Amino acid sequence: MLTTKTFLRKTKKGNILKIVREHYLRDDIWCGSEICIICKHESNDLVLEKAPQSKNKKFKFPHYIVLDTCTVLNQIDVLEEDAICNVIVLQTVLEEVKHRSSAVYKRFRDIIANPNRKFYVFVNEHHKDTYVEREPGEKVNDRNDRAIRVATMWYASHLFLSQESQKKASTIRMVLLTDDAENKLKAENEGLLVTTVSEYVKTMEDCPGLEDRLSQHSTTYEVESGGREPLFPSHLTPIQIHEGIKTGKLLQGSFLASRENFLEGVVNVEGQEKMVLVQGRVGLNRAVDGDIVALKLLPKEEWSAPSELVLQDEDDDPDVLDEDDEMIKNKEKEVEKQPTGIIVGIIRRKWRQYCGILQPNQVKGSVRHIFVPAERKIPKVRIETRHADTLSSQRIIVAIDSWPRNSRYPLGHYVRALGNIGDKDTENEVLLLEHDVPHSKFSEAVLSCLPKLPWIITDKDVEKRTDLRHIDICSVDPPGCTDIDDALHCRELENGNYEVGVHIADVSHFIRPGTAIDKEAALRATTVYLVDKRIDMVPELLSSNLCSLRGNEERFAFSCVWEMTKEAEIVSTRYHKSIIRSRQAMTYEEAQIKIDDATQNDSLAKSLRGLNSLAKILKKKRIDNG
Repeated sequence: MLTTKTFLRKTKKGNILKIVREHYLRDDIWCGSEICIICKHESNDLVLEKAPQSKNKKFKFPHYIVLDTCTVLNQIDVLEEDAICNVIVLQTVLEEVKHRSSAVYKRFRDIIANPNRKFYVFVNEHHKDTYVEREPGEKVNDRNDRAIRVATMWYASHLFLSQESQKKASTIRMVLLTDDAENKLKAENEGLLVTTVSEYVKTMEDCPGLEDRLSQHSTTYEVESGGREPLFPSHLTPIQIHEGIKTGKLLQGSFLASRENFLEGVVNVEGQEKMVLVQGRVGLNRAVDGDIVALKLLPKEEWSAPSELVLQDEDDDPDVLDEDDEMIKNKEKEVEKQPTGIIVGIIRRKWRQYCGILQPNQVKGSVRHIFVPAERKIPKVRIETRHADTLSSQRIIVAIDSWPRNSRYPLGHYVRALGNIGDKDTENEVLLLEHDVPHSKFSEAVLSCLPKLPWIITDKDVEKRTDLRHIDICSVDPPGCTDIDDALHCRELENGNYEVGVHIADVSHFIRPGTAIDKEAALRATTVYLVDKRIDMVPELLSSNLCSLRGNEERFAFSCVWEMTKEAEIVSTRYHKSIIRSRQAMTYEEAQIKIDDATQNDSLAKSLRGLNSLAKILKKKRIDNG
C-alpha cells in the first residue's frame, strides 16, 4: 500500500516548494509476541514472552508495556533496570528519542539489544493498521501521541484475537506508561490501560532501589510543597529570549560557576572582552555550571566586583533563603568593578550525572535527602531514597531532573552507588567520572581491529620501509614506563658532522582511518595517568607492545634524520617510514650515568653525549632568542 506525505517548504529566496514524499505501508510487519498465531513470525522475531510474569500489584495480570517518548527521555535510569521486561518500543517513540537526545537514544538502543530484556521494536509508522495521518492544525507532538495510542489499541485487539482462538484463561493485555497528563486522559477515554511511570514503579514488588531511580518533575514537587512562595524569578520563555537576543537587550553565553563561592559565577559572552559577573541566588537564577544562559546586563552604576569571600553552602534548611545569600555584594572592597548581570533564562541545560555523597535527613524515616556533589561548582541536589542508611557511607551518582522556582536546590534521582567512601578504587572512579575521562573496557569492535599474534615483520614490510635496524638507537623514559613512543640516536659521520635521528612509534600502521579503534582513540584523545594506574588511549597490545619501542625488539617507526654540524646547524633532513631495533630502553638515571661515567665509551654512551651537547646549544639559542 502507498500513501503520500505532502508539505510546503520556503526557500532562501522566498519561493514556496511543494514537496511530496511516498510513504509505503505494509501488512506483513509482525507483532513480535510468542502468543500470536496471526503473524507469520520467523523464530528470531519472537521477542515478547508467551506468559509474561507480572511483578506489579496494580496490574497483576500478564501484560506487555508500551512506552511513550517522555517516559524514555525522563526515566531512562528506570528502564535500564532488569525489572522492566516485555516492552513494546514503537518506531514513533524511537525516532523521536533519537531526534531529541542522542545520549538517551544510545542507552535505549543498548537496552533493546539485550535479548534478556525482551524489548521489541514495532515499526508502527509503516504498518497499514497503525499508521496515522497528521490532521489539519494538529501539532506534531499530538499526532505522535495519537499514533502511540492507536498502536497500543491495535496490539490489544490483535493479541486478543489470537488468545481468543486459543481459548486462553488469562489474556495478555497492554499497559501504556506515560507522564503526559493530556495523553493519559485521552488514553483512558479511549478505554486503554494507562498509568504514570511513578505509579507503575511504586506498585512493583521485589524491586528494591527501583523507586529511587525515578526522575523527579517540577510539577510534582510544586504540588507537594503546597504552593510555597517562589524563591526565584521566572525564566523567560524561548520566544522572549530569542527576541531579546535579536534586539540586543539580552546576551547569550556559557555560565561558569565559582568553585570558591557558591553565590557567584561568570558568563562567558562571545564578543565581550570581559566575562560578565553574576552574583547572589536571584542573579544566578537556577543556572548550573556549563548551562547556556540568557543574560540581562545591569546599568554601569550597578556593576560589581568579584567577592573575596570563600562561601560554601552549609545551610541546614533547603527551602529558606538566608539574608547571607544576598549579602555577598555588601562585603566587597573598593576594587575594580566589572560588567555585571542577572540570568533571566536558560537556553540549553548541560546537566550530566554527578558523583558525591548523601547528606541524610535529620528527620527519622524521611525519604527526602540532600546529595552533596564532589565538584564544588555544582549545587546540592534534593533526592528521594529509602536506602539512606546504606548509601550514606558510599560514593553515589545522581542525575538532576528539574529545578522548580520554589525549591532552593534542584531535584534529582539516585542512579547508582560506586563504592565505599575512602576506598581507593571508588575514589579513582570518582576522579575519572568527574573529569569525563572515558575509561570503560574496549569493545569487541575495537579489539577486533588489533593484529593477530604472533606479529612478525614480513619481507614485504621490509621492501616498503627504510631498514634502520643496524643503527644503535635507544630510548630514555621515566622508571616503569611501558608505552615507549619515541627513541633517539646520534652518531658521528666521516666529515665530522653528526647524524641525529628521532624515531616515533608508527601507530598509524595498526590504526586505519575510520575504523572502530580509530574512533575510540579519537574519543579518548590521550592516555590518562593516575597515581597507581593508566587509562590507555588504545588497547594494551598496541600501547605497551607493538607500538612501544622496547629494547632489543624490532618495531615500525616514523623517523626524522638530520645531518647537523657540531654547532647544531642543520645541513640536511630526511623523513621515512622505518624499521628499528632499540638497543636499550633506559631510565633517566641510567642515561645520566652513561653520560657522566667517562669509563663508558660504547656507542650508546657516545650517542647520548652527542645528543646532550646539541641539546645544550639548542637550548642556549632559544634563550638568547627570548
